[in-house]
Amino acid sequence: MILSEVLQQKDRLDFHNTARLIYKDDDTWVCPLDKEIESIFDPEKNTFFKHGEAKRWVLHDATHKLIGRIAAFIDYHSSEDQEQPTGGIGFFECINDSEASAKLFDTAKSWLKEKGMEAMDGPINFGETDKYWGLLVDGFTHPSYEIAYNHSYYQHLFENYGFQTYYKQEGFHLDVKKPLPERFLKIAEWIARKPEYEFKHFEWKYADKFVDDFVEVYNEAWASFKKNFKPMEAAYIKKTLQKAKMIIDPDFIWLAYHNSKPIAIYLMWPDVNLILKRLNGKLSLISMLKFLYLKKRKTITRARGVLMGVIPSFQGRGVESGIILKVAEAMKKKPEYTEIEFSWVGDFNPKMKKIFLGVGSVSVKHYITYRYLFDRDKEFVRFPIPVE
Repeated sequence: MILSEVLQQKDRLDFHNTARLIYKDDDTWVCPLDKEIESIFDPEKNTFFKHGEAKRWVLHDATHKLIGRIAAFIDYHSSEDQEQPTGGIGFFECINDSEASAKLFDTAKSWLKEKGMEAMDGPINFGETDKYWGLLVDGFTHPSYEIAYNHSYYQHLFENYGFQTYYKQEGFHLDVKKPLPERFLKIAEWIARKPEYEFKHFEWKYADKFVDDFVEVYNEAWASFKKNFKPMEAAYIKKTLQKAKMIIDPDFIWLAYHNSKPIAIYLMWPDVNLILKRLNGKLSLISMLKFLYLKKRKTITRARGVLMGVIPSFQGRGVESGIILKVAEAMKKKPEYTEIEFSWVGDFNPKMKKIFLGVGSVSVKHYITYRYLFDRDKEFVRFPIPVE
């Protein structure tokens, strides 16, 4: 086997083509846009390079056929806050061969050790957790935009190497054609009628205020349960919105206020994978026109709920129900939509799981985020699950 670091344009093409070869016989897989994956490894486009670094490799067999790839990265904002300095691996693809996968894992581990890391989490993203995070282990149906998808044998490759479960994640599907549960509606309508509460969807002309309010809620809400939390930067949200401008539906992004103070956020994307499935990862002028044509034809029938957050002092007051009611009302105006996927919810966040079950959604996909300790004699400590 021949391992090569991704340095030149040919290496970058090999990195993307590896996935196409691995999934060439899998009709369920959706090839992400090469341009979007490449932006994750571009210091000019990914703000995480301000406090981190990353490397990539591709693996060929003796006949020079592509058989695997991997990326390793370090976010210095969070790595040193762990019990041991911890880096990450992601964008792993490999044939069903333990020797090949071990070669990739060993390479990432060696680089991370050279950088002072003592553990690695994976598969994860070099960026926010809402993208390409976790290994799919159950529910190998249509993947939503920027949500992890992989072959089922990957679980064996990770666990055979020695990775252990750090935490588990679930994806929930909601049939928007079914009426919301009566109990949920009563709570949602009750909170929506209260004059001190206000629910607003995103508008581009107020984008700056939206970003400031979004960041305020996110940083207060996630700091309450996210271990080793680091505040989100407004610049990251602005870049995310600009990047997604072509697909954003303002009716799918909501903020809740109490006496003008932002207290909750909800972010949902149209599931553009329904279009990307036809583009094979390329975004040329022709494919761009095809994308716009299919979007106009209302080809997208699913949406993906990316995140929801409520500041601690307002949790359990029905605010979450109020936001979902507003989203449901918006969906009624878009009859082409039939389904929402809420992904993902970690097992360390039982409150959010309860909300999604309460609205009538069903748990259909399961993921694992693994951790591997370089010192094999050190006691493994799982991510804590709160006691309700």
